[in-house]
Amino acid sequence: MTQYGRARVKVPASTANLGPGFDTLGMALSLYAWIEMQEASETTFHLYGDEMKGLAQDKSNLIYQVAQMVFAEAGVSIPELEISMYSDIPLTRGLGSSASAIIGGMAAANAMIGAPLDNAKLFSMATGLEKHPDNVGASLFGGIITAVWDGVHANHVRIDPPEDLEVLVVIPEFELATSKARGVLPTQISVSDAVYNISRTSLLTAALASGRLDLIGTAMQDRLHQPYRAPLVPGMERLLAEAPNRGALGIALSGAGPTLLAMVDRRETRKDELETFLLETMLEQGINARTCWLSPCVTGVSIELLDTNGMQSESFLDMIKGEVQS
Repeated sequence: MTQYGRARVKVPASTANLGPGFDTLGMALSLYAWIEMQEASETTFHLYGDEMKGLAQDKSNLIYQVAQMVFAEAGVSIPELEISMYSDIPLTRGLGSSASAIIGGMAAANAMIGAPLDNAKLFSMATGLEKHPDNVGASLFGGIITAVWDGVHANHVRIDPPEDLEVLVVIPEFELATSKARGVLPTQISVSDAVYNISRTSLLTAALASGRLDLIGTAMQDRLHQPYRAPLVPGMERLLAEAPNRGALGIALSGAGPTLLAMVDRRETRKDELETFLLETMLEQGINARTCWLSPCVTGVSIELLDTNGMQSESFLDMIKGEVQS
């Protein structure tokens, strides 16, 4: 068996759209997954944490699949892998769980074989899988990204998040498949709605790049997807309408939902009021939810090559201990 490296990666969650920037704007968040990968005599999985329950533990696993894509692109054959994973990123909640798995799996596989593929290539490959560049770009590069994809290549610009920007997410205790959330979108929109979103996407990008937190509320308005998805998330309409009056700079559906994301000034004095409002509004609709205060993650995926001296996979949890969200 050819001796390849043993790689461990830490990859952030992400939020997409940020309101008007449908399939265009993304931001990495301080919620993480860890993946460790090495060559093995037979493919085995060690999946830890509540978010891993029910995931495939055979070669249909997404991480295994994207690793094989990287190997094929690089002209390398490694059919059997040992894969360990722990994640704090909730599944199918609009926080980029699939994007983090794709980026984490690709980055780990690439590192194992000496990193022959650059980030631009990984970005385009990952976008081809996701069909939109916002989540995968944020998890790969960190910070805030604005990106385009032409069906083959993805291009992006990365923006450093404003220092005073903080994020509060409210995560309902139900799943919403992206396919279902996309299925309610109209096939045609009016010119006025197109202009509405283009202008606000441009304003939001400029506001984030220049630190103009005072413009975020205006810039996060949307007519392209949120009005159509609101019926899928009870309480969403009220949250979008009222959260800016209760301490949020702006609020939007995170990706395809059902999580909602509020941008908040770190110096805001009404944080407790905002958090209570989000939870109580959900509860009024009969939906249990949890909140989580996060920061934009500026680092993107981080990669470490480990010693391959026979250490057991059980040490994976010991090695990430202290980093895992308590």
